Amino acid sequence: MQRIDKLREYLQAQPGDSFLQHALALEYIKLGEELEARRLFENLLAQNPGYVGSYYHLAKLLERLGEKDNAIQTYEQGMKQARAAGDNHAYNELQAAWEDLTDY
Repeated sequence: MQRIDKLREYLQAQPGDSFLQHALALEYIKLGEELEARRLFENLLAQNPGYVGSYYHLAKLLERLGEKDNAIQTYEQGMKQARAAGDNHAYNELQAAWEDLTDY
């Protein structure tokens, strides 16, 4: 909880910081608080759709929650954003996860 408290403190000072929001969501995943992590990832991506790294983690979370269609859509959105950013590494990771899920 100490890490979460520290991240929340930082976020109060910098509420729009995508990195801090992403890090906090990952901490919630570690604690098994997946709905709070989902809320954070979804808010982050609504505010900053170009924050490519969060698409993978959100989609994996959606897979664990049994929301396959939402996970597929999230991977696809992430691939689109990664391509727009010229981030081939992220694009390839998202595509591989998408292919595993869709049996492409």
